[in-house]
Amino acid sequence: MRNFSSLIIFCFLFVGLTSCSINARIKKADKKYAIGEYYEAGEIYRQTYRRVSTKDKKMRAHVAFMQAESQRILNNSKAANAYKNAIRNNYPDSIVYLHYAQVLQYQGKYKDAIKQYDIYLLNHPNDYVAQAGKYACLQVENWRKEPSRYKVVPAKAFNAKRSSSFAPSFTSEDGDALVFTSNRQEKTTDKKQKIRTSPVTGVSPYNLYSARKNAAGVWEDIEVCLGLYEEAESEDSEEGTGFQKKSSMVELGVCCFSPDGKTMYYTYSRPVNGQDLGAKIYTSTRAGGEWSEGRELKLFNDSSITVGHPSLNASGDTLYFVSDAPNGFGGKDIYMAVQDGSEWTDIQNLGPKINTADDELYPYMRHDGRLYFSSKGHPGYGGLDLFYAIPNDTTWSVYNMGAPFNSQNDDFGIAFAGKSENGFFSSNRGQKKGYDLIYEFSLPAIEFIVEGNVYDSNGEHLSEATIRLVGDDGTNVKAQIRRDGTYRLKLQKDTRYAMLVTSRGFLNQKHELATTGLTDSYSYLQDFTLAPISKPVKMSNVFYEFGKWTLTADSEKGLNELVQLLNDNPNITIELSAHTDMVGNDAANKQLSLQRAQSVVNYLIKHGIESERLTPVGYGEEKPVVVDDALHKQYPYLPVDQALDEAFITTLLPEQQEICHSLNRRTEFRVLKTTYNLY
Repeated sequence: MRNFSSLIIFCFLFVGLTSCSINARIKKADKKYAIGEYYEAGEIYRQTYRRVSTKDKKMRAHVAFMQAESQRILNNSKAANAYKNAIRNNYPDSIVYLHYAQVLQYQGKYKDAIKQYDIYLLNHPNDYVAQAGKYACLQVENWRKEPSRYKVVPAKAFNAKRSSSFAPSFTSEDGDALVFTSNRQEKTTDKKQKIRTSPVTGVSPYNLYSARKNAAGVWEDIEVCLGLYEEAESEDSEEGTGFQKKSSMVELGVCCFSPDGKTMYYTYSRPVNGQDLGAKIYTSTRAGGEWSEGRELKLFNDSSITVGHPSLNASGDTLYFVSDAPNGFGGKDIYMAVQDGSEWTDIQNLGPKINTADDELYPYMRHDGRLYFSSKGHPGYGGLDLFYAIPNDTTWSVYNMGAPFNSQNDDFGIAFAGKSENGFFSSNRGQKKGYDLIYEFSLPAIEFIVEGNVYDSNGEHLSEATIRLVGDDGTNVKAQIRRDGTYRLKLQKDTRYAMLVTSRGFLNQKHELATTGLTDSYSYLQDFTLAPISKPVKMSNVFYEFGKWTLTADSEKGLNELVQLLNDNPNITIELSAHTDMVGNDAANKQLSLQRAQSVVNYLIKHGIESERLTPVGYGEEKPVVVDDALHKQYPYLPVDQALDEAFITTLLPEQQEICHSLNRRTEFRVLKTTYNLY
């Protein structure tokens, strides 16, 4: 009995101690979450959730939700399961459905995200962020079908393995030098050196790196921006200088430069006693190639307000930045301040057209007055999307930049190289571990081209030819065909053109084309085949019903080409001849061939060609084909200059004889005169 009583007492003590341990861990995680140490808080919540009794749904719901919140802030894909656990345990606040929907949208699970948005909208029908999220999930497939003309590729020069690099900023308008944020590991000879990680993000601290473009246009000389911070010689470096104490975890990032490139504005963060006090904006000036000590830029009297992500307008007298200042629209908002001497005054929230109840980050003011920024609150593909806003009289018009800039993941931190349409932005698309990479973008010039080959009737390239291009915009270009028989000409937008190819001893050929209505680059492929004046030309696309002179529907294309040829050369007359093989009665073959030639002539007359220009002739089997070089290449057993007559054909194999018969069955034309209606 005594042993049984002792066991009961032990069990109660164990349960009590376990409960105290769980409560203590939750309090510890809550404290870390409150001071912004999301990574460490999330890990504690994750480990604690498994220890909470399944009967204590209230505690399990709290732990699961806080784990999900910590992981969502850090873009950890495990947040989705944590939100699911919170919902399963009846988390009381419907915000869980909104955040769960956003995580699902971030993962590209748009149908599942819509369901969660709908649940949240039942109690919050006017919530803009939820409305925008659902709308985006419904529209994203249509958006993807209409990408912009910009081309996007990874900027390999700036990205390092197993680290993040983002938010590039050009130091001047010439675009040959920039600074970006990265947590790459610097090379060291000390193998025992421990890699520090941030309790906020769980990764190495961020710093600013510079890069410069060499004469060949290649980015190189990537190095830490020296002088911005360093380890102080003592443990007690001056407070507020921007220099790092040995025991602190300084992080630098997201910067911009004054128009002359001599002043840098950058984001500075340093936890004190383990507490994340938020970010500040610091400035540093450059003299003699070195950056001065950083100094805090005072924007608010309240030091607890976070500010960061600075961006200057083209003249350098207006500063745009991100803050969690009171009375905003929720999350992080974008603000502006105007320079007054050495002070920044007239601080204003950019208002509800720009800012939403979620985060708006990474503002970038371009020379033309467009404000670029990233947002989770406006309709987007998922995560942070890139937007631009055009100022109106008293407000802004906001537009999603679309694909290929935006993906279902985070896309942010854009910078243009001067006034060009080229530059860089950041994204963690396709990164399983969530690394941010820098991407290069460019806008190819819209270019319209017509190119092709010029052949003779045997398919051989003609180099002794000339092409003329005449446009209704006044264009009149004459060019020589290249030695290899090809040509390539540039065209103008919204223009109609006529092309004419000529060569001595050959008939002219024309073609018309237009670039009207084209909105993207386009290349026309147009080949020309010139018919010789001095010898017959076989019409390989003219066909008749078997044993008859009736033209088949398959002949229309070839006949229309002949109509075009006669229209392109209005001063020629031609003999139109038909030929048969040697099979059958000679007289019958001759009559059949004449009727076939007349059928072609009738078609040409019906389509506007004067009858005086056309002479039909039926040769029957009188004029067999004479083998030329082109035919010999195709059929090596046929000697050059050999007539495919009965005496020769009977010496061949049966299958070879049939080929010869098919070659003799043909329709041809040859030029009779080139002076029709000239005199």
